[in-house]
Amino acid sequence: MTPRRTLATAGRVLHQLRHDPRSIALMLIAPSLLVGLFAWLFADLEGVFDRFGGAILALFPFIVMFLLTSITTLRERRSGTLERLMTTPLGKADFILGYALAFGSMAILQAAITVAFAVYVCGLEVDGPIWQLGLVAVVDALLGTALGLLASAFAQTEFQAVQFMPLLVFPQIILGGLFMPREDMPDVLYAVSDWLPLSHAIDAVQAVAAGDEGWDLGGPLLIVVAFASAFLVLAPLTLRRRTP
Repeated sequence: MTPRRTLATAGRVLHQLRHDPRSIALMLIAPSLLVGLFAWLFADLEGVFDRFGGAILALFPFIVMFLLTSITTLRERRSGTLERLMTTPLGKADFILGYALAFGSMAILQAAITVAFAVYVCGLEVDGPIWQLGLVAVVDALLGTALGLLASAFAQTEFQAVQFMPLLVFPQIILGGLFMPREDMPDVLYAVSDWLPLSHAIDAVQAVAAGDEGWDLGGPLLIVVAFASAFLVLAPLTLRRRTP
């Protein structure tokens, strides 16, 4: 792995995205629209959006980046682009990290837009600083990017990549603490939720919403970063040059 090849891969991906307005809209606009729809739905119920809006900010960027990253990476393999790239000095780690860097850059922009929309347009109120909310949103989007890169190695078609959502995403949504506080879950489900990164992402958002600092915020964030890093380490090891 070399920084030059990684940056070249990231530049190529960003160049492709620049000519794909639908993907840009999906990344940058769709999460804000979903947050706005959620806020509108509960506009007449005081305090509901403030209670759940933070967790939604952890959820939508994660899902969008997971879908887009997994499908785009799989498309590279099915089109033969990856196979051609592998005949050059480019390594699998360069490919994965280049994609992570490109989509990570988009994730930062996505998080900034989504948080600004939620706070200044939808009226989301949190006790913690807004920049902390943005930081958590960025980390959550990066988590979705890393998991999408890993999942793409096991899918053969775009449809199969989408089918990973019930396996990899839906359980994390159900057990993440969005619908029920994790401490109120049965002991077995609570133990399982501790091993799901989205649970800690939602914990971090809730910590910002409550104005918590120190380890209450830093602990969940470090766990999410550790999961994302592990996914990025595993992705090159499982990446195949082409889909049979």
